[in-house]
Amino acid sequence: MSEWYSQAAEKLNSQVAEVTGRKENVMKDDVKNALLEFCKQDEEFAQAVVQGGRFPDCLKAVADALTGKDGCSDLAVYRKAVAFYFPGADIQMTMRINLCASVEGTPAAPVETKDASRPGGIGITLNLSDFL
Repeated sequence: MSEWYSQAAEKLNSQVAEVTGRKENVMKDDVKNALLEFCKQDEEFAQAVVQGGRFPDCLKAVADALTGKDGCSDLAVYRKAVAFYFPGADIQMTMRINLCASVEGTPAAPVETKDASRPGGIGITLNLSDFL
């Protein structure tokens, strides 16, 4: 991992215990884990987390922003958290459904489709960004 990622992980992990507020406490672990994954994906984002605001302030901003029409979907929460550290940034989220999971006996297994670009089984891909 990069030095920026290591610093971002240290910052988020050390500040997660300082989170207060009912809404903030409900989402703190999932948001922290998502931010760490984004830091792995992009070194510039990891740098923004290191040099940006405090994690408890991020969660407060997310909770405050979601009291209106946005609701509290995972996508909306992660978008607000990313924008807290890197204004103007956005995320893409993809979910897949495996229609044959119960007969395959592997409900948590990755989905494969009969699509020519994807080998294997049957599946449907939804991009949640299309619904916003």
